[in-house]
Amino acid sequence: MTSAWISLLVFVFSYLLFVLLPTRRALVACLAGLFLILTTGLEFQEAVQEYINWNVIGLFFGTLILAELFLLSRVPSVMAEWLVDKCRTTRIAMLALCALSGFISIFVENVAVVLLIAPIALSLSEKLKINPVPLLIGISMTSNLQGTATMIGDPPSMILAGYMRLGFWDFFVYQGKPGIFFAIQVGMLVSLIVLAFLFRKHWHNTELVAQERARSWVPTGFLGILILGLSFATVIDPEFRWFAGTYTLIVSVAALVWYRLCVHWTPVRLLIKSLDWDTTFFLLGIFVLVGALHDSGWMDRLAEFMSQSVGSDPLLAFATIVVFSVFISGFVDNVPFLLVMIPVIQKVAVHLHVEVPLLMFGLLIGSCLGGNLTPFGASANIVTMGILRKRGQDVRLRDYMRISIPFTVLPVLGACMFVWYIWG
Repeated sequence: MTSAWISLLVFVFSYLLFVLLPTRRALVACLAGLFLILTTGLEFQEAVQEYINWNVIGLFFGTLILAELFLLSRVPSVMAEWLVDKCRTTRIAMLALCALSGFISIFVENVAVVLLIAPIALSLSEKLKINPVPLLIGISMTSNLQGTATMIGDPPSMILAGYMRLGFWDFFVYQGKPGIFFAIQVGMLVSLIVLAFLFRKHWHNTELVAQERARSWVPTGFLGILILGLSFATVIDPEFRWFAGTYTLIVSVAALVWYRLCVHWTPVRLLIKSLDWDTTFFLLGIFVLVGALHDSGWMDRLAEFMSQSVGSDPLLAFATIVVFSVFISGFVDNVPFLLVMIPVIQKVAVHLHVEVPLLMFGLLIGSCLGGNLTPFGASANIVTMGILRKRGQDVRLRDYMRISIPFTVLPVLGACMFVWYIWG
């Protein structure tokens, strides 16, 4: 069997295991990468240096540290409680919590946001005697949605930034046109309209919640420093090879030094242990798997097949990519899917003579927002279902999808219409 067929079979088998064993995805990815090194003649040094995008890894891991310190500072909790206190009705308070969850997810990993906001949402539900299921599902979905909006919001956005060599502000304005950030905000606006309809019965007044005090505003300042530095990334490192990851790690180490010397909220070792190591090692393994698959020529064959399928119609290509991405990401992890599809989409765009951002932004929107379609399509959804289950709320699939289908389809449609209007 040739190395090309081995690469394909290992990738497909790994993908199946990601679905069947979601809690072991990092182990599966790393073992699969090691298997390729042992069976295809791929050198370990080549796999580590050429296939793994260390700039993305550094950006992701450094952001994890800063986000964890931001959560420990209790600033997000203060923001959430202040919002609830200022809202006149339960409906507005519920929408405000969802909107805040989305805003924080622009800077913080989605699962952490759900874990942070869920206790406040549950407290509000208990005091007002309302069903917490729609509220927590709304929080999870808006977190997944807004994580797509910026370079540091979610791993897929970081990966796309690496391949397209995007800086932080390129997500806002790219090549003189509105970027993916504004498309996601259109989707967010549509999602809030959907949630407002779902929460339409909750017109009673809210009660004040206990105000929590911020431990420190310094972690918020470190996040600001990170954003400020990343705004110069494309000037200093136009090829997106080293600056974003290196700078993020430097800022995160400085934040850890401050944390170790100035505060004692929790031991540093426990803070480091609580980071998302699973996704970190998952990314390392996936980079090797996809790198081997790319070099084997399968990407070129898939690109040729897609180009022949859509003919010369850019709108058909755009719609096909979005629908396919939503469907796949509703059931399996979007990171390996995105890594496989990015080089394919680049070739399809060249074949159709259309703007690369048109198809790339469609791919990102479909891949990230499609995770909201099912309870297991995104990690934040799985965590939310676990929180509800512990409180005796066993959400049936049909009840979940009664919320998720309009929430997924309409925001995706709104965001994609914006992208097509700007780039099509």
